[in-house]
Amino acid sequence: MSEKIQGTFTLKIYRGDKNGQYFVEFELDRREGLNVISALMDVQKNPITKSGEKVTPIVWEQACLEEVCGSCSMLVNGRPRQACTALIEDILQEGNTSTIILAPFTKFPLIRDLVVDRSSMFESLKKVKGWIPIDSYHAEEFGPTVSIKKQEAMYVESTCMTCGCCLEACPQFSDRSKFIGAAAINQVKLFNSNSAGKSDKDERLTVMMEEGGVSDCGNAQNCAAVCPKKIPLTQSIASIGRDVTKSFFNRKFSLAEKSD
Repeated sequence: MSEKIQGTFTLKIYRGDKNGQYFVEFELDRREGLNVISALMDVQKNPITKSGEKVTPIVWEQACLEEVCGSCSMLVNGRPRQACTALIEDILQEGNTSTIILAPFTKFPLIRDLVVDRSSMFESLKKVKGWIPIDSYHAEEFGPTVSIKKQEAMYVESTCMTCGCCLEACPQFSDRSKFIGAAAINQVKLFNSNSAGKSDKDERLTVMMEEGGVSDCGNAQNCAAVCPKKIPLTQSIASIGRDVTKSFFNRKFSLAEKSD
C-alpha cells in the first residue's frame, strides 16, 4: 500500500464533450508513488468535487499501465504525456504547485472528458503501409541480415506506441491540415530500413511526396521533445526527407532516359 504523505493536492480536470467543456476540481490525499491514473481511480471511487458536489465519474482511457499501449495520453499541466508514468509528487515538486491540471488532447476529435478519437493516426499507418508485407520465413529472400547497429536503431524506432503526443505538440498537425505527422514518418523510416519491408519502399515514399507528406514538417522539433519513448523523430524526418529527394530525382531521370 502506498505510504501517505502529509497534505493534499487538487486535481483539476477539463471535462465534457463536443457540446461543452468545463473544469471540475477534486481534492485528494498525497501518497508516495501515486500517479495520474491512480488519482483518477480515486476520483472514480468517490466522485465528490472539492466543493462537495457529487458528479459522474471522469472518463479516460487506460490499458497496459506501463507506457507501452499509448492509450492514456492526455495533457498533464499542459504537456502531452502518458498518465500512467506521470507521478503526482514529481509533478507537484517540479512545478512548485499544489494543483495538477488534466485535459484531453486538442488535435483529435473529443469523445468525452479525457478521451479523444485518435483514428486518424491509425489511418495514416494504413496509408504508409506501416507493416511488413511478408512473414519472417521468407525475409531472407529480400536481402542480407540486418547489422546489430542497424537493429538497435530500428528497435528504438519500433517502440512508437501511436500515443499521439508528437502530433499534439506539432504546430503543423491539426484536424484542418493534411500533414501526416512524425509518428507515421518514423514508421516509413522503420519499415523502409527493414530488408523484408523494402518491397513497399517506393509506395511509402510516394505518400511522403504528396501533400501532407514530409515536406510539410516545419522543423519545430516539438515531437522529439515530448515523445515518451525518446525516439529521435527529427532524425527520422530528416532521413525520409533525403530519401524523398533522391527518389524524386531518380524517377525524373528515369523518365527522361525512357523519353530519349
